[in-house]
Amino acid sequence: MPPAAATRVSVAELNRFATSAFCRVGLTEADAAAAADVLVTTDAWGVFTHGTKNLRNYVRRLKAGGLRPNGRPFVAAAGPAWAMVDGDAAVGMITSIFAMQTAIAKARESGIAYVGVRNSSHYGAAGFYAWLAAREGLIGLSMANDIPSVAAPGSRGAITGSNPISYAVPAGRHRAILLDMSVATVAGGKVYAARTRGESIPANWLIGADGRPTTDPSGYPQVGALQPAAGHKGYGIALLIEALAGALSGAAVTWQVGNWLWDDGTKPTGHGAAFIAINVPAMMAAGEFTRRIEALVDEIHRAPRADNVDRLYVPGEMEWERHDRAMREGISLPSDVVASLREAAELSGAPLPDFPR
Repeated sequence: MPPAAATRVSVAELNRFATSAFCRVGLTEADAAAAADVLVTTDAWGVFTHGTKNLRNYVRRLKAGGLRPNGRPFVAAAGPAWAMVDGDAAVGMITSIFAMQTAIAKARESGIAYVGVRNSSHYGAAGFYAWLAAREGLIGLSMANDIPSVAAPGSRGAITGSNPISYAVPAGRHRAILLDMSVATVAGGKVYAARTRGESIPANWLIGADGRPTTDPSGYPQVGALQPAAGHKGYGIALLIEALAGALSGAAVTWQVGNWLWDDGTKPTGHGAAFIAINVPAMMAAGEFTRRIEALVDEIHRAPRADNVDRLYVPGEMEWERHDRAMREGISLPSDVVASLREAAELSGAPLPDFPR
């Protein structure tokens, strides 16, 4: 959660700034607005690691040419229930929206659809694209690969990317069930923060050069790797994502993927992604499915709770509550996000919101 001293900005104002920044480095108004919507919605969910904090990095790559401002994703091959999309090195959010919309359209015709993506880049929060399907009444899945940063059980270094995966399920009178997770125990940003502050970390976050758990983050990322969530379970999920988002889509895999933060900004990163949409009415009456999901959520809410626990949540409920509050009261941006937005303003020339200094 953001600190008490966070800077508050309206959703509309943050959207205007992000859209302007994208436009000033060559995106069309429509593409800029779409990309900004992904980032600002993510901030409204309270997931600041994947929101507008990354705007400066997209702007930097767009200016360098590794991301193509005029890139246009297109369907390179397709069948009744599948498609392969070439991202044309466009901004990852634009390609991913196009790909999920393609999956939704095909699922409406065939019941279920898979869309693989190659020649893409970092795409922000996986959950946004899964939610695109859920808000249309479909079940959505979204996943992507990345350059390795996560160990395998027993390895001395990174084997897979942090490889995010998300699902979203429409839930009738409840908000969509929405899970967005990586295969690492913890985000690398938290390790960076501990390193900057000179703090030790929990023993299940990182391995050192010897492959053993360490509480010392001082060598990361040059030394060691993140630990996979739940050990072999997170590792196994990471390989599934690599197969669907990387190998099957024709994208770069593991060490072939470029580091979107540190590698040469003039070159595409080659990230892959995969999107799956399931059209519920093709398999079950929509009303019956809705009743069943509503009953499932109600059952979880009514389940006995441990002492001092006020409420049981299903995935996404906390994020939707933060989103609703942000729409009413504005988003409380942590100081590191504000600092990053100032850099994005300098790089793009877009006028920054009137943050207090």
